[in-house]
Amino acid sequence: AVFWRRTYRLLLLGQKHQSCISSHVICHTENLNQIVRNSLHLSTLVSFHRVMTDQPPILTDLGLYNHPPAVRGMTELDKAAFTQTVNVPALRVPTNVLNKVVKSLKKVVLQRPGIKRVLEENNKDGSSKCEHRLVLLDPSSITSTDSFGSEEAAALKAFGVPQEIQRYELKLTYENLKSDEILRAVLPEGQDVTSGFSRVGHIAHMNLRDHQIPFRKLIGQVIMDKNPGITCVVNKTNTIDSTYRNFQMEVLAGEDNMVAKVRENGMFYEFDFSRVYWNPRLGTEHERIVSFLQRGDIVIDVFAGVGPFAIPAARRGCNILANDLNPESFRWLQHNGKLNKVDKKITSFNMDGRDFIRGPVKERLPALMKGSQKLHVVMNLPALALEFLDAFRDLLEPDQSLSCQDNLPQVHCYGFSKEDDPQRDIVVRAEASLKTSLQGQCSVHMVRNVSPNKEMMCASFTLPKKVLYRQHTEDRDSSEEPCPKKQKCEEQTD
Repeated sequence: AVFWRRTYRLLLLGQKHQSCISSHVICHTENLNQIVRNSLHLSTLVSFHRVMTDQPPILTDLGLYNHPPAVRGMTELDKAAFTQTVNVPALRVPTNVLNKVVKSLKKVVLQRPGIKRVLEENNKDGSSKCEHRLVLLDPSSITSTDSFGSEEAAALKAFGVPQEIQRYELKLTYENLKSDEILRAVLPEGQDVTSGFSRVGHIAHMNLRDHQIPFRKLIGQVIMDKNPGITCVVNKTNTIDSTYRNFQMEVLAGEDNMVAKVRENGMFYEFDFSRVYWNPRLGTEHERIVSFLQRGDIVIDVFAGVGPFAIPAARRGCNILANDLNPESFRWLQHNGKLNKVDKKITSFNMDGRDFIRGPVKERLPALMKGSQKLHVVMNLPALALEFLDAFRDLLEPDQSLSCQDNLPQVHCYGFSKEDDPQRDIVVRAEASLKTSLQGQCSVHMVRNVSPNKEMMCASFTLPKKVLYRQHTEDRDSSEEPCPKKQKCEEQTD
């Protein structure tokens, strides 16, 4: 009992006295081992406080909200079950200096959704006083009169406000809680809590793990409730493994409306999120590539999607050849060109990437290379784009190189890598497809970390002349294999 009382008092002192807590625990190692064996938790301390004082607990740096046990394992959302009354510290402040005091204490006042931090003070007879207000303080910062910093203490002294901490019984409801607090209270103890998502217009896109699936409807509702503007929450139910780079999804909460409206880098896009590929995490990369471009440049977008490279490039004054195999992406690409008033700058195709390179690109490339404008080829299909580089081999005849010696296309090709040295891996794989060395000619940019062991990279290089132009038969390695057949996207392309 002595150990518990001493531990409880030290916990109330907060982070300023962590060394005291550590020393106390070390001195009671046998007691600590007993705690571990009995699997005692913070709730034991809270219950002990209620028994000793018969008052709601003051929760300090351990968290303002200690969820009711009844919500653990909840699969259908019952908002009323989350209601709890806790004690928080408060300061009695004269109304004539209220605004100045609150400004001085901005680092330690209570910040909680839907909670007023300044309250009227009531008499015992229920009437309100006008001379003073109660300012609620953050219990993780203020636990006693000694918790105020030097600047805060000086300000209180200057304004004539006594550093006397009062206790205020605060009622917390579902509306006052954050999404991670709610989900941490509901999901099995010790399991990962997912409150993160990708936002695509009004849609929140989640990738729930197996242990979260039984709670998916509740999770969806919480995410929608706690994020203004979200009216639909979906969960991906399979990897992106189809030819068209879309995936099956389940609506967890809200309206079944998959047509999203998105603004990225000043451009507007509309598309059916359930039928096309869109990654909101690639906005910076789209902007990076477009920043290389100059008015009049030619951009060949082999896997254009709904236009995140093609649309801003066209707005920059470039002429675009944009292709995508997915008929839905092709349709929304054309729509977005008109939406952003750049459709006159974009010639769009609905073909396989390799057929696009060996068809429309091959036909136009000799004439384009004779001009002074720079040529850029964008290949953003990270799961397979490196393998499509072989489509450029022997693309043009030798006699077509006479007047376009120095205007070779600049390629920006994306790929995933799980190797320890992803930059080297990307270059090696590009060289394998092109059947030539890129040493000293290729720069590799790390786009983003997809998962702990998976990187998305972009290799940029000038397409070698000996790759692009057909050589004499005797100069070719007779052991070279024919071009591979068309492939489906079998790896997740997020």
